[in-house]
Amino acid sequence: MSNSKTPKPKYSAKVPEFVLTPDKVETEYLGYLEFFDGLPNETTIEKVYDFLDLSRGVHAFLNGMPAASLYAMLEGLKDAGQEPCDVGITENLMDARSLFLTPNTTTPYITGELDLKDGPVVLDIRVPVLGAVDDAFFRYVSDIGLVGPDQGRGGKYLFIGPDYEGDIPEGYFVVKSATYRNWFFLRIIMPDGNLQKSISMFKKGFHCYPLAQAQEPPSQKFVDLSGKKINTIHPNNGHFYEELNAVVQYEPANAFNPELVGLFASIGIKKGQPFAPDARMQKILEEAAAIANASARAVSFRPRNRAVYFYPDRQWYTPFAGGSHEFMDNGELVLDDRIFFHYVATGITPAMAMSQVGMGSAYAFTAHDAQERYLDGGRTYSVTLPAPIPAKNFWSFMVYSSQHRSILETDQKSGGLDSNSPDVKPNEDGSYTVWFGPHAPEGKEGNWIQTLPDKGYCVILRLYGPLEPWFDKSWKPGDLELVQ
Repeated sequence: MSNSKTPKPKYSAKVPEFVLTPDKVETEYLGYLEFFDGLPNETTIEKVYDFLDLSRGVHAFLNGMPAASLYAMLEGLKDAGQEPCDVGITENLMDARSLFLTPNTTTPYITGELDLKDGPVVLDIRVPVLGAVDDAFFRYVSDIGLVGPDQGRGGKYLFIGPDYEGDIPEGYFVVKSATYRNWFFLRIIMPDGNLQKSISMFKKGFHCYPLAQAQEPPSQKFVDLSGKKINTIHPNNGHFYEELNAVVQYEPANAFNPELVGLFASIGIKKGQPFAPDARMQKILEEAAAIANASARAVSFRPRNRAVYFYPDRQWYTPFAGGSHEFMDNGELVLDDRIFFHYVATGITPAMAMSQVGMGSAYAFTAHDAQERYLDGGRTYSVTLPAPIPAKNFWSFMVYSSQHRSILETDQKSGGLDSNSPDVKPNEDGSYTVWFGPHAPEGKEGNWIQTLPDKGYCVILRLYGPLEPWFDKSWKPGDLELVQ
């Protein structure tokens, strides 16, 4: 501040105190910040630059998570032996040996990469499927199958990259993506419940190849993903930024929001330049990743926004509180909802956020018991679904590790159960009670999901073909109650 003995200038303004910066400012996080007439001294400059780099590193992690998650997915498929246009199938369903964010073990997954850098790619479908395509920032590109342009009748899709300027032939459902790398994920429709028959029919009626090879398409390569020990989950330490950098370097410079690109650049991730943080910056980014990881876990496992909860008196919640697959709500991008979704799940499509009555799936998530305590794998809980359960097709429960958010590792291959399980039994009134714990209650083995002592977990309730009582909330699932 100016010395009080300084002569008052002839031309002086009436400067409000809130415009001025005192010579010494005390803050809770950075301690004292010192200035000479508003000019920060060297100690203050060092503090604030460290803080800016740290905070920008945290936000780069939280806002870059969709890109890192999609990258980890595609790299994990590569580790399983898949290249672009190859098709991975969980022919014997999923189990805990494969690390995927919150998958189910009820239906087979079909998945692969569409890389458009060298030109358009054809996806030829001849059988009914349900699926979608997401781009390198996990943004929705297109639905495929029953809710896609072919409406389950099949057809040829042509996926075009952001800089393609060639001819577009007729006879295709044409879809343009803002990025080169894209991920497709599908589910097979099993009209008679015969898994192997449905997979065989799918293989005969599905082909993926570059448009340049359309005259003589290569034979389709299928990879069985069941039981493979692969990882598709992004890092939660400083290595995260290396994967984020790989995305920025591969994709077009204008593939992402400029402000987001600027955020990445502020910590050294710049298109066309090596990412080479010095020792100081490496230390800061490790700290930023630790804080961001903790933040994502707080948002996912203990959300503070009550709007994400389905019911005021239940512990079930959702990352789609605004009903939008883009996490929009009345003009607001709900940042915590996007963080929550991408930390625990994969696969963005409008159908996930806005299911229609009798169509698609409804999802309810919890990490808590009825008293808002975290679920403890060493204790036993029960949950009851009142009758009639509003699911046209079937319902399921799955348990996931609170560490890696993939299927909880136990001696049960399924990691859950559903209403199609041969041993699950209803109560006399038609409701269902399911038990979670390290040991099955006597006589309840068919309605039991195994957990492990000293392990936390979370639960997803899925309703396939949700009915009106789910949407109008006249039906409410019970909470997980601790069994004393």
